[in-house]
Amino acid sequence: MEQFDVFLAHNSLDKPEVRAIAEKLKLYNLKPWLDKEQIFPGDNIQKVVFQGISQSKVGAFFISQNGLGNFQEHLELGAIIEYFRKKNKVQGFRVIPVLLPGIDDIPDDLFYLNQWAWINFKSSNDEEALEDLIRGIRGRSVIQTQPVIQIPETSPIIQPIPPTRPPEQPPAKTDDLSSEKGIDYTRLRDLLAAKNWKEADKETYRVMIQAVGKKDGDYFDRDKLLNFPCTDLGTIDHLWVKYSNGHFGFSVQKEIYLSVSGKADGKYYKEAWEKYGDHVGWRVNSRWIFTNVTFDTSSTPGHLPYLYSSRGKLGNIPEFESMLSFIGSVMGDIVVYLFFRIETCKV
Repeated sequence: MEQFDVFLAHNSLDKPEVRAIAEKLKLYNLKPWLDKEQIFPGDNIQKVVFQGISQSKVGAFFISQNGLGNFQEHLELGAIIEYFRKKNKVQGFRVIPVLLPGIDDIPDDLFYLNQWAWINFKSSNDEEALEDLIRGIRGRSVIQTQPVIQIPETSPIIQPIPPTRPPEQPPAKTDDLSSEKGIDYTRLRDLLAAKNWKEADKETYRVMIQAVGKKDGDYFDRDKLLNFPCTDLGTIDHLWVKYSNGHFGFSVQKEIYLSVSGKADGKYYKEAWEKYGDHVGWRVNSRWIFTNVTFDTSSTPGHLPYLYSSRGKLGNIPEFESMLSFIGSVMGDIVVYLFFRIETCKV
C-alpha cells in the first residue's frame, strides 16, 4: 500500500496555492497526497480521499478567507476535519492547521483547532512558514544531520541482539465488555479483533436486538432505540472504534452526520440524511445501496456498522429497485433515533 507523508485537505478554491506548496514539499523529498494527482476519472471520490487519509502519516488542512466549503464536489472540508480529529484521538495522528495568506488567526467557529500548533503563511513565498510545515510533517528539523562514529580498525564489530517483542496481550484483559442487560460481548470483540467486519456487523445486530428485549429476526423501533441501554451502547461503540482504528463505529457515524448539518435530536431531516448517506457510502448516485455493503476498511469512514443481518435492521422488506428510496427514509428514521441516544448517553 502506497504511503504518503502528508494529506493536504483544502477548499477547492484554494487549490492553486496548495498545489504550489505541495511542489515545494516534494523538493524536500516529502510525498504529499494531493487530490489532483490521486483522483482519476471514474474513481469513487470519497473512497479515494479517505483511503488517502488512511495512508498518510500527517494531516494538514488549509484555512483561508474562502472558509471551509467543499474539498471535492459533495465532500465538505468539515467532514475531513472531523475525520482528522477522530483519527488524532484514536491513533495520535498528527494534525497541522495551516492558515493561508489573508487570515491571521483560527476562526471563532473552528476554535477547537487551537489544540494543535498551527502555521501561518504570510505570503505564498513564506519560507519560514514552509520550514515550519516541513518540521511538522517530519516531526523534526528540516536540516537533518547524522552523527559520524569513529570505529578503530582493530575493534570487533558486534551485531546488536534485536530486542524480543513482548507477547501480545489477549484483548479480554484490556476491553471493557460491560452490559446492563447481561449481554456477552466476547464474540463481537473477537470478530472485530480478527477484522471479520461482515460477521461483526451481524453480531452487532444480534446483541443489540437482545439488549432491547427482542429476538433474532425482529427489527428495531423508535421507543427501544431512544431508550437503548447506555452501557451497552458504549461497549459496542468502543469495540468498533478501537478495532477499526477510528474508521467505524456509531460515534464516528454520528460525528459525520453532524458535520453535514444533521442534528442529534431524534428527528428526521431528509437533506442531512441524504448527505450523510453520500458520505458514508450508503447512498451511491442518489440511490440507497441496501445490500451492497463494503465489509472492509477500504470503505469510507462510518460505513459500518450497517446492521444488515439475514433480515436486516429494517425487517423483511422486499429487495427491489422501486423500494430503495422508501428503504432509505426508513433507515433514516431508525438511525437518527440511535444518534439521539448516543448523544444523550455521551458515548
